[in-house]
This record gives sequence, structure tokens and C-alpha cells, in this order.
Amino acid sequence: MSPATPYGVDDHRSGVQAVLGSLSPAAIFIVATIKPTGHQAVRELGEDLAGLLRTVGFRSLDPGLSCVLGLGSEFWDRLFPGLPKPAGLHPFQEIRGAHYAPSTPGDLLIHIRANRHDLCFELAGLIMDRLRDAVASADEVHGFRYFDARDLLGFVDGTENPTGNLAYDSVLIGDEDPDYAGGSYVLVQKYVHDLATWNRLATEDQEKVIGRHKLSNVELDDDVKPPNAHNALTVIEEDGKELKILRDNMPFGNASRGEFGTYFIGYARTSGLLERMLTNMFIGDPPGNYDRILDFSTALTGSLYFVPSGAFLEDPPEPVSSGRLIIGDLKGVPQI
Repeated sequence: MSPATPYGVDDHRSGVQAVLGSLSPAAIFIVATIKPTGHQAVRELGEDLAGLLRTVGFRSLDPGLSCVLGLGSEFWDRLFPGLPKPAGLHPFQEIRGAHYAPSTPGDLLIHIRANRHDLCFELAGLIMDRLRDAVASADEVHGFRYFDARDLLGFVDGTENPTGNLAYDSVLIGDEDPDYAGGSYVLVQKYVHDLATWNRLATEDQEKVIGRHKLSNVELDDDVKPPNAHNALTVIEEDGKELKILRDNMPFGNASRGEFGTYFIGYARTSGLLERMLTNMFIGDPPGNYDRILDFSTALTGSLYFVPSGAFLEDPPEPVSSGRLIIGDLKGVPQI
């Protein structure tokens, strides 16, 4: 199966579960907890999501509109009782080191992307209208593109994202968990920045925190890059090969409240890789050598989700008379 686009999007026509879509100028992130009786509304939303995307996207010649739904571990048990979980799906575990990565409630992640914010907002409204009686609480963040894809710290974000076949292999589950082939794992965290303290640093010192030159985005040479630079601790290698995730981070903020932040969202083929990167950041590698960026950025939330393939989402398993649940012939059919 060859990628249909530079990012390997297989289901690019509908935008359903378009995990590998390219970075967008606008995004909305919604994390919701679902009421005990709300699971059916989520099932129906998944089945109808492609239609909602067409309804909104039709109104723009170049919408770039997509939506990804991620399911939390505890909600999976309610939605598909008796069905084995994807191998890497479990509640996100808090991390306590020099800094703290909290684990916060989340049954459902909704990640909407588009070339225009109004399209994101319209789709989010239609989705939440469908879920209104099912949602117990939610966190909603509206992200925006900041100049040339920079975060609010002033550095380009997402530079090391994989593309093409490497993105496909890095992000989408394969034969290691064949019942869920074509799915992915996603971890989200909401960070707020202490910009007043950050901006007091000289540019050269900021560059040592990030591990890149601020203006050119060129990586610092190894002989000058500190071992606790952000991009030093988030590089994971096995057998001499770097393991990649796909980041779709977005800046957000509220100028009147002085709130400036980054919404981290990382997709990967295994949840363990995402968690290992965060452990390196918060505990350190070796322990104590934590990511210096955390002296200026505080994690407020943290949750982990499984992203089913588009085929799974549009035709989810149903209970049968024996009490078993069947997946159907989804093996090897990545519809993302």
C-alpha cells in the first residue's frame, strides 16, 4: 500500500481518522468525559462522522478539514465490553520528577484540523450538538498557526516529523496487533509557558534549552548542545535507528489573562514510545537530567487514547448472542 499523499493519508477523501494529515493553520482539541449512558451517542457519532465532515467541508474550495476521534482506556471497556483492548491502550500514568506530568480524565479526544478556523468551529459545534447529553465535562482548546509554524516560545515546532513511508511506518499499527491494524495511539498534554521568565533569557541561552538556532531552525552541533536540551532528550533510538512520532502541536492563548501555551499532541505506532519520551523529559536520561524546557513550561493535563481506523469507526463491532463481540475482517485494512 503506497501513501496517497506526502503524509501517507489513506482515507484523505473523507477526512475521517486522517491521522497523517499535514499540519494545518487552525485546530480545535476537545477532551471529554462521557456519562454512563453516553456510549451509544459516541458510537453513532463515529458512524456518521464522514457525513458531518462533508457537510462542513463542502462550503470551502480548500477546506483541509479532518477529524480524529480517540478513545480512552476506561471508555473502551464501556463501549466494547468483552472486546480485547488494543495492546498499548491503558490510562496515562502521571510522571513525577523534577517536574510533574499529571494524568487527567479523558474518555474521548476530538482533534479537528482545517485551513480555516471557522470550519473547525462549525464542525466542533455539530459534533458537540450530537454529544451534548452524553458529555459530563470537557476541555476545549483552540489552536492557531503562529507565523512560520513557531510555538509561542519563538521556535519552529514539528521540525522532525516523519513524512511519506516513514510516517506510515512510525504512526500506524501494523502486524504486531493485526486486529487493530491501521489504528494509532495519541497522547495529549496542555502546557502553559512562563513567557516573562523565558523572555529574560538571552537568545543563545534559549537556543541551548531547545537545541536549535532560533532564527534558522538549524539544530545545534552536538559539541555545543547541552545534554538536557529538549531535542536531545526526545530522540529515542533502538538498534541505531531513531524511532519517530508525529507531532501536531498548536499554540493557544488568552492575551487578557496572560495565558500562553502549547497543546502537545503526538501520534505513534506504540504508546510506549510516547511515554518513554515523556519519561526522558520529566525524569531525565539519565535520571536527574530532565528537559530544561520544563523550567518554563508547565503541563496542566495528560491523557492517552487509541485511534481506531476509519473502517472500524464507521462500522464498529456489535454484541452477538453468545455475548462475544466481533471485529469483522479489518485485519490489514488501514483506513486512516
